Amino acid sequence: MVTTTAPPSKPSAKVPAQRPKAGLSRKRREALAAYAFLAPDSLGLLIFVALPMVLAFGVAFFKVDGFGNYQYVGLDNYMLMAGDDQLWASLKVTATYVVTFVPIAFVVSFALAMLVRNHFRGIGWVRSAFFLPHVVSLVVVGLIWQFLLVDKRGALSKLLAPFGLSDVSFLGTPSLALGTYVVISVWFVMGYQMLVLLAGLKDVPKELEDAAEIDGASTLQRFRFVIWPLMRPTSFFVVVNSTIGAVTGLQAFDLVYVLTKGGPARATSTVVLYIYEQAFTFNNMGYAAALTTVVVAILVACTGLMFAFTKGGRFDED
Repeated sequence: MVTTTAPPSKPSAKVPAQRPKAGLSRKRREALAAYAFLAPDSLGLLIFVALPMVLAFGVAFFKVDGFGNYQYVGLDNYMLMAGDDQLWASLKVTATYVVTFVPIAFVVSFALAMLVRNHFRGIGWVRSAFFLPHVVSLVVVGLIWQFLLVDKRGALSKLLAPFGLSDVSFLGTPSLALGTYVVISVWFVMGYQMLVLLAGLKDVPKELEDAAEIDGASTLQRFRFVIWPLMRPTSFFVVVNSTIGAVTGLQAFDLVYVLTKGGPARATSTVVLYIYEQAFTFNNMGYAAALTTVVVAILVACTGLMFAFTKGGRFDED
């Protein structure tokens, strides 16, 4: 009987253990990339916003003249505000402007966003036309509108001549100047706010609107119960950003300075323009710094109240 023996098996090759890859993990690389993108903007905010705010808070405790002489006066600059009638008048003008401009700009911008949310022929040109005013310098915008509204010789006066309104001075009449300023401001910002709201509308699921339409909801009901709740975060951002811009933004100074310089009869003198006059016309740098800190404090308080009452724009019911 012949027996066969199996050939000796070859030793199995050992699989080398995988070593962890050298270098950073993907999550950490993404975090570093995000910080790298945020760093330039954060550095700019630190240098050009945060640091000047701290310095302004310190200067508010001094009396500073135009020659750089500092005299410590404690809280005297803040005490002067109580009897400053022009300050209270400028605060009243600013408050009137804010409560008029912010809702009108929001409603107009939301309507434009709803208008251009659907694609049709020439939609790109329409969106560009609405956004175009926002990319123009406010100084140029002010000069253009000043040319259009110049008394009796402006283009608008000639257009209104058949209606007997050619003699109306929109920028020279105290009762009309602030309203004219509001209209120009709305025209300037509506394109920017339209694009922000349009981006929010793009995130509203089309399926929800279609389901509501199938259930028999009207256009108004679909807007009220589907679109509006989902648009609350975006709307909150637009309102807060618009409020801050109306109080301290460029249109609160550049536009009014070019158009009326605070006139007529201080009818358009905003608080930012008044601070500018105190600092660079009357050389009251310390008082201007105190005014700035108070305005910032009021703005922070108003923003905090908006966050508290609207839950930061969240649409949940919790």
